Amino acid sequence: MVKASLISHGTVAQNRKARHDYAIEDTIEAGIVLTGSEVKSLRKGRCTLTEAFAQPEGDEFFLVNCHIPPYEGASHFQHDEKRKRKLLLHRKEMERLHGEVGRKGMTLVPLSVFFNARGIAKVSLGLGKGKNSIDRRDDIKKREWQREQARVMRARG
Repeated sequence: MVKASLISHGTVAQNRKARHDYAIEDTIEAGIVLTGSEVKSLRKGRCTLTEAFAQPEGDEFFLVNCHIPPYEGASHFQHDEKRKRKLLLHRKEMERLHGEVGRKGMTLVPLSVFFNARGIAKVSLGLGKGKNSIDRRDDIKKREWQREQARVMRARG
C-alpha cells in the first residue's frame, strides 16, 4: 500500500534560480539512471537542484551536483548524495546538444525533476546562456512594467 505522502507523479523539485541566472533557449526532457534508494527519496519529495548542471563526457551526458539525500528506510546500501547520474537521451538529441554546449557560453541547466504519468523519474533540462547583471536588471524592469500595466488595466475595469 502506497502512503499518501509519496509523490507518484508530478514535480519533485524545481530550480527557480535557473531562469533568473540563464537565458533559456530550449528545453529537453531526459530520463535519469537512479538506484532504488534515490527513487524512494525522490518520491518523498527530497531533491535539490540549485547548483546542479549537466555535462557531456564522451558520448554520454551526466547530471552533476544534484543533491538527493539518503532514504532513511533503506538498509546499509545507501547512495552517494551528490554522485554523477547518467542522463538518458536519444542519440540525435545527444549529438545536437554536444554541438550546442560546444558553443561559447552555452550550458545545460536542470529546471525540474518530476515523475511522468507512468511513474518514471525525468529531468527537464534547459539549454541556456548565462545572463550578466545588465540582462537581469532589464528583466526586472520588464516585469515591473508589466505589473504596472496590469494594475492600470484593473483600475480602469
